[in-house]
Amino acid sequence: MICDSTTGGDYEASLIAQLEPRLSLGIRRTPMQRHIGLGDLTAARRAYDVVRGMQPDVLHGHGAKGGVYARVFGTLMRVSGRKPARIYSPHGGSLHYATETATGRFFFSIERMMDRLTDHILFVSDYERRTFERKVGLPRAPFTLVYNGLTAEEFEPVQTGNDAADFLYIGMMRDLKGPDLFIDALALTERRLGRKLTAVMVGDGDSLDRYKEQARQCGFEDRIRFLPAMPARAAFGLAHIMVVPSRAEAMPYIVLEALAAGRSLIASAVGGIPEVFGEESPALTQPDAEAIAAKMHLAMSDEPAFRATMPALPELRARFGADVMAAAVETAYRDSLSINR
Repeated sequence: MICDSTTGGDYEASLIAQLEPRLSLGIRRTPMQRHIGLGDLTAARRAYDVVRGMQPDVLHGHGAKGGVYARVFGTLMRVSGRKPARIYSPHGGSLHYATETATGRFFFSIERMMDRLTDHILFVSDYERRTFERKVGLPRAPFTLVYNGLTAEEFEPVQTGNDAADFLYIGMMRDLKGPDLFIDALALTERRLGRKLTAVMVGDGDSLDRYKEQARQCGFEDRIRFLPAMPARAAFGLAHIMVVPSRAEAMPYIVLEALAAGRSLIASAVGGIPEVFGEESPALTQPDAEAIAAKMHLAMSDEPAFRATMPALPELRARFGADVMAAAVETAYRDSLSINR
């Protein structure tokens, strides 16, 4: 595993440290910036040196930039006689850009060019597949829909704490994830209910101070607790109802984790999220403060009834189990290796 060393903080570092002993090729962290820049040339060189030394059979790139690295590196290694399988999982990435913008057209042209260097594409949602076909074109490489998966332990229920807040946000503190929408919607819901509400916001990010100031201006200084990133299951019991107000997603793990833990959840109807709930679920909302507030009001009006609208656990296990995901990914790897050999 090769990943960025400049983001994630102490929590991510601890997760990587726990994972490393299970990986025979280990983990290497190196600086990689999120957006395109001159630093990419240096980052790519460092990453390629690591990959070349490992001599892997499979290179699986996650996200737009990781996907470019994996496929270019795998193609370069063919010069020396190696034929690693070149696998790509978009995870949204460049697909978030609009087709009518110059930036979008630039990224989609790169995606189309990289498609020729791809042995298999793994989409994490049908929404992602449809978006790829609409913005980039029908993939030339074989492709498979593989939903994110959870382990059996993650399907154990999490109980609500005795001093739990009303609402919970968990995620990166950046506008794409909608923490600003969460705060505005909380203020609107409070006015509609005519009583004070409380919330917990869990996560790190460069915009954290801005959201704290937004909360202060909305009068929530002592009623929104900001906590650093932590294991999701440790955070679920901190509030009664969780809100995922993202403006864009592919297939977020946090939604699956919360539902598997038996939590009540309001979520934006973006990306693959409706594929989890069902298109007509009352838990779905548009990524807009007014719309989110309407759902928060609905959930608070009759919480047991709202909880009953969540997807059934047996269905979640059948579709989003880690065993189901691993089997599908392994099949894609083996098929790609057999073709390359």
